[in-house]
Amino acid sequence: MNAYPNITVIASLIADTSRSIFLSALLDGRALPAGELAYMAGVSPQTASNHLAKLVAGGLLEVEQQGRHRYYRLASEDIADLIEKMASIAPPVEVRSLKQSNQLQQLSYARTCYSHLAGKLGTSLCEAFLKRGYLSEQENNAHSKEFLITEEGEQWFTTFGIQLQLKPGSRRAIARKCLDWSERRHHVSGLLGDQLVHRLLELNWIRQKSGSRAVEVTETGKSGLYDVLDISI
Repeated sequence: MNAYPNITVIASLIADTSRSIFLSALLDGRALPAGELAYMAGVSPQTASNHLAKLVAGGLLEVEQQGRHRYYRLASEDIADLIEKMASIAPPVEVRSLKQSNQLQQLSYARTCYSHLAGKLGTSLCEAFLKRGYLSEQENNAHSKEFLITEEGEQWFTTFGIQLQLKPGSRRAIARKCLDWSERRHHVSGLLGDQLVHRLLELNWIRQKSGSRAVEVTETGKSGLYDVLDISI
């Protein structure tokens, strides 16, 4: 018997087309009913229930009962990070219809990844923060999973209306690196990523597309992003 973690258990759970669709569909942090997930994967409700039960038992999903319906969500941000990283090294999607092509373009442009922004918008924000010195790489640790928020960054984020104080006892990362599957570069997750989404929604700079992970940048948002961060998107 070896002492290595048995990653085949998790790998076998993900290595099913229907279950991988469920996990990807829940990457925006929403809780969705079994029926909607079944429709997305093109399987029967009974088949979906069996798959979902396995994902819950394996610790990848959580389930909440509301009346007659069960709502499923990813068990943690770490699960979302794992799925996003796997997507970044997966073969490109074979586009077979105009609808699929449009969906892929929308998701690549801007989308939610659990509770933060991904796609071109997410990576552009990350690069702007690094370029302006609001975030920095940890010295002598190129493989660190987190960005450092500089003193100048703390001041800018606070002025912009973002609060970065963790609750006492919280172990959540403040500015975590998340490898973007469509851009193959990092965007920002953690508390900063979460608060950034809330602030941009509050300012009406972005809108969540109904029933999708895709995010729309409003005309006000395009103007604001260019004014404060010199981002053209």
